[in-house]
Amino acid sequence: MADTVKIDYKNIFYPPGGILMWIVIYLELVTFGIALVFMALNARAEPEMFHESRLLLNTAYGAINTIFLLSSGWCMAQSVYFLKKGNFSKSKLFLNLTILGGFLFLALKSVEYYDKVEVGLTIGYNDFFGYYWMLTLFHVVHVIVGIVILALSARTLRKKPETLKIEDYQSGATFWHMCDLIWLLLFPIIYLLF
Repeated sequence: MADTVKIDYKNIFYPPGGILMWIVIYLELVTFGIALVFMALNARAEPEMFHESRLLLNTAYGAINTIFLLSSGWCMAQSVYFLKKGNFSKSKLFLNLTILGGFLFLALKSVEYYDKVEVGLTIGYNDFFGYYWMLTLFHVVHVIVGIVILALSARTLRKKPETLKIEDYQSGATFWHMCDLIWLLLFPIIYLLF
């Protein structure tokens, strides 16, 4: 007689973070994707301007911010892992490291923005910088929202860890990973391609 494997349909139809969070992620990726397509179309119309403008960006800042976000994403995955194991202290440690990574990203992004404003490379400078500011500021808003969500989880984890629902925690983690994913689209396209 052949062995049969029971399929856990709940896990198929209810991914980590819940189906609603994945709908939000899909809509966010579509929104960023549409903006990036328009940016690429404008770049085809004015390739020299886009290339010269891209050279005014600090690629090192973008690369370091990529490291901050990817490291914080790994820490978030570790935090979820340890929460599932019931190890609240390690979960809290990795969650705090995740939040720290978000703050480091925002700090370096603030330095980058300050540098751009100081030399007049604002949203109205040209089309490239219009897209640069629109896309990166929209992403920064997502990172800030992510930090707030994670900070609320950290508070619960610190005060009453046994009351923290894994589904809610995974929703925050999934949102944070969406921020990583969006940055992994923005960084190469804005900082490297044009």
